[in-house]
Amino acid sequence: MWQLSRGDGVTVAVLGSGVGDGSGLLVGRTDFAPKLDGAADPAHDCVGHGSFLAGLIAADRRDGTGFAGLAPRARVLAVGVTDDTGTTTADRLAQGITAAADRGARVIAVGVTVPEGSDALAGAVRRARAKGALVVAPAAPDTAPSAQTKPAPVYPSAYPEVLAVRDLGPAGALPDNAAVGGRVDLAAPGDAVTGPGPAAGGYYTGTGPSFATAFVAGTAALVLGYRPALTADQLTARLEATAYRPAGPLPDPQLGYGTVDLVSAVTTTLDHETSPAPPPTTPSTSALAMPPPRPSSGAPAQAAGVALTALGTIGLVAIAGAVSPRGRARRWQPAKADDAP
Repeated sequence: MWQLSRGDGVTVAVLGSGVGDGSGLLVGRTDFAPKLDGAADPAHDCVGHGSFLAGLIAADRRDGTGFAGLAPRARVLAVGVTDDTGTTTADRLAQGITAAADRGARVIAVGVTVPEGSDALAGAVRRARAKGALVVAPAAPDTAPSAQTKPAPVYPSAYPEVLAVRDLGPAGALPDNAAVGGRVDLAAPGDAVTGPGPAAGGYYTGTGPSFATAFVAGTAALVLGYRPALTADQLTARLEATAYRPAGPLPDPQLGYGTVDLVSAVTTTLDHETSPAPPPTTPSTSALAMPPPRPSSGAPAQAAGVALTALGTIGLVAIAGAVSPRGRARRWQPAKADDAP
């Protein structure tokens, strides 16, 4: 997709623990919203989670790093909405969404959830949508519910104006904690995901719907980079209409409209649409991997959808160095030197 779009001209707000860029993969493309009351400094990510998400969305491609985000020319607006432990409140999320929309973010990737909404949060989501921003949020928390806990809707994804995303494991498999208590609109890779942290060097791994949310946000940035005139409603419809479909009626309770397909999301011409003129690009010296034909059955479609996403991202999750042990959803720890092979 980088032959057509790398997210140029698109601002993606990342709402979470802040964004640190010790590795320099976002240099020159990161803006910071003002610090919110009770929230962490958006330029100093003590938890590491926000930096991870920003890297998945927009990390630059550099020789020797072995990693790149989906939209490496998009701008990132870091909005701190958590405290130094990675927790947040509905009203603080409302302030963050408002700050992102007021600063022109076309895509607002919410990296954290709360169990209950608020009037302020519902109003912030509606106003952001009215300003043309697509709000993307996890359909469930990253932390797996206990066996005694019944899955329940989380916010802001429970609001109808928000695109709710759930995670998939390798080969498109549902994770062990598959049940999602609220609505699901799209699925995306989210388990055993690799990405950069806030400090220089090293990579991290993480599992949960927040990482799938970053994949969808990055795909949305690619689409807007190629089709900048789309409204938020049109962008939502395009992402859903071009997803790899699950078997059975839509939306599926666990997979929504299917697995996000970034190739089709960017290139497909839908009814009553015309294809935009391709933007000028610098030809890549690397060979392009062509996607396989769209499968017709449900189970192969999910596996092929994830495989296609991997091809389209051109090595998004390749690891150049040692990868830290599996990250925890809210407390990220960098790899130790003696853990390296």
